[in-house]
Amino acid sequence: MFRKILLAGAALCVSAPSLAATQAIIVGNLVPDAATGPTGPAVILVEDGRIKNIAKGTHNPFQADRVVDLSTKTLVPGLIDLHVHLTGDPGDDFRDEAVNPDEWGVVMGVKNAALTVKAGFTTVREAGSAQNTAFVLRRGTAEGRIIGPRIIAAGPALSIVGGHGDVTGFRSDVLTALDSGFTCTGPVECAEKVRKSSKAGADVIKITATGGVLSQQGRGLEAHFTNEEMVSIANTAHSLGLKVMAHAHGARGIEAAAAAGIDSIEHGTFADEAALKVMKAKGTALVPTLMALEGVRARLGKGIYTPTVEVKAKQALEFAGRQVKLAKAMGVTVAFGTDAGVFEHGSNASEFALLVNAGMTPTEALASATTVAAKTLGLENEIGRIAVGYSADMVAVNENPLTNIRTLEKAEWVMVRGRIVP
Repeated sequence: MFRKILLAGAALCVSAPSLAATQAIIVGNLVPDAATGPTGPAVILVEDGRIKNIAKGTHNPFQADRVVDLSTKTLVPGLIDLHVHLTGDPGDDFRDEAVNPDEWGVVMGVKNAALTVKAGFTTVREAGSAQNTAFVLRRGTAEGRIIGPRIIAAGPALSIVGGHGDVTGFRSDVLTALDSGFTCTGPVECAEKVRKSSKAGADVIKITATGGVLSQQGRGLEAHFTNEEMVSIANTAHSLGLKVMAHAHGARGIEAAAAAGIDSIEHGTFADEAALKVMKAKGTALVPTLMALEGVRARLGKGIYTPTVEVKAKQALEFAGRQVKLAKAMGVTVAFGTDAGVFEHGSNASEFALLVNAGMTPTEALASATTVAAKTLGLENEIGRIAVGYSADMVAVNENPLTNIRTLEKAEWVMVRGRIVP
């Protein structure tokens, strides 16, 4: 029995050589970053989870414990998704919140983390989850105990009472039992909740600056927090060395969040020139999550969503992709994020084609999920490139993504933190 338990435990771990072992990766075409483009055949030496050396050509000049032959493949930096919800699946009944314990989110997260990293996404920003679930998953993938990407975790999102991010749609005693403890009213209480998130272990602060599509609140998609509350949130987070990501759909909510110093706008569905002008001036990134609306579109009118949600969904779908075109025209940074969990995990790379259809070049789209996303996280010296000293996060695909962006939809081989994903 004991032997069976040991074997079962081993099966949960990432099957890879010790990080102390050296690995030589022979590739047919190396794309070190989007701006540089393809540089031809190369050999990448990996040691202790990092890129130690890079040699041109397919001749391996390195002494290594393991050699990986990817001579027919193109190697690109590990992809970064700045907006995922690993602990949920699309189309879940909102009443599940009153049925499933928080621990169930860990079970879902283990499944979805594996799907995500196997799709080529070696770093994700977990954009809101129940209590400690994302933090547990973060540790599990970092230690190699479960298969998954590097996780930048927000934990529970901050919201207004009764707004998007707060539990709604139940009788009052159920609402009390399900309260996350992260709603706030007024600048002082909102600052307190930022500190509470930081204390719990948040890597980033997530707020719901406007109404949301999939919540049961029927207050539209415009601003929820006051300007003073958002300034307090941004200033408090920044004083703790944390960035703030704001779920925001309505134009005036977007504008107010950017003016308050929020670091990234998630979705940005109804962004107009006035809102984007402030974002440009403040250096606020747009994370458009176009796949989220595709996930909603696929489920609309099928009895999956309540009438309240259907109304908001139809409003949002009318503007799908417009924010990307306008943001590019105005010089606003566009960073890659999908809102996976609203659609099926593992399909994250379908966002690339949507970005290109919305006016981005393949080079810009790839950069948005590598160098640009890394800078948005403040990890531009750690991930986003295949370069000496960087984390060994790499993905092999069949073609050059700068000529065929859709090749990124099928990862042929993935390495994260020097571990080969089985």
